Amino acid sequence: MEKIQFVDPDSGEVVDFAVEEETQLNGIKYLLVSDGNETGDSEAYILKEIKTEDEEVLYEMVEDDVEFSAIAKVFAELSDEETELLY
Repeated sequence: MEKIQFVDPDSGEVVDFAVEEETQLNGIKYLLVSDGNETGDSEAYILKEIKTEDEEVLYEMVEDDVEFSAIAKVFAELSDEETELLY
């Protein structure tokens, strides 16, 4: 399972996430990531790929409710039967 590091823009804290799924919608790449806890429930987040002017790839949390719901539905369809996504 691929791991990525995310830097919280507010606190500067570095958090390791496990990439569970990825998809692309309207030319934008999205990642479904979790805290990597493989035993039981885990927190999951949706990250959106953002490219800077110098072509650096960054990810930010999806905060828009409409965008989040649409992408969560896509990830729910892609997830296996044992995974339940609440959104």
